[in-house]
Amino acid sequence: MLDTDIRRALLQHLAAHPLIIEEMGVCGQVRCDVVALSEEMVGYEIKSDADTLRRLPRQVEWYSRVLDRAHVVTTERHLEGVRSVVPEWWGVIVASGPASDVRLQPLREAGANPSLDTRSLVDLLWRPEALAALEARGLARGYRSKTFSAMADQLTECVPPAELRSLVHEALVSRQGWRQPSSAPCVCASESQRPSPAAPGCTVVRH
Repeated sequence: MLDTDIRRALLQHLAAHPLIIEEMGVCGQVRCDVVALSEEMVGYEIKSDADTLRRLPRQVEWYSRVLDRAHVVTTERHLEGVRSVVPEWWGVIVASGPASDVRLQPLREAGANPSLDTRSLVDLLWRPEALAALEARGLARGYRSKTFSAMADQLTECVPPAELRSLVHEALVSRQGWRQPSSAPCVCASESQRPSPAAPGCTVVRH
């Protein structure tokens, strides 16, 4: 069973979500296969029969910094290995059946992330979004010409964590600059808003 087979079934399963992002960059470090964004930011990492688990520990590290809930969607082939790597709060979904009719069976429900990292969350913003957040809170003085990193530090230091989470989610949901894979910047910390070679464009579906 290939990634494309599992992805097709997963996207159908998530069709009711208002915003679906494929290949979403996380802080310029990794890409999450599918993110469903509404009241929570929920990520899904696909591990098909053709994949290995070599990158999974690093993916777990970075997804766990920003996602409210996270899942691995995998096959029986990788099930034991996946369960030995992912934290207990991660969900595990097993894909089975023929490629033309993949069935997704939750093996473990995802719990709430106990250790969101607010600085990494802010790194999901684009520079104009970070500046707008500073302006709205009267925190922009002296920062309008500074780097994204300086703006992000200011937000992290001055805005309560719950408010930071809300403003990042609102920015991603309302973002109108999403473009299609050939030219789109993924969600990642960037001074120029352009993706790095390791972070190709996202595919975004709004329902």
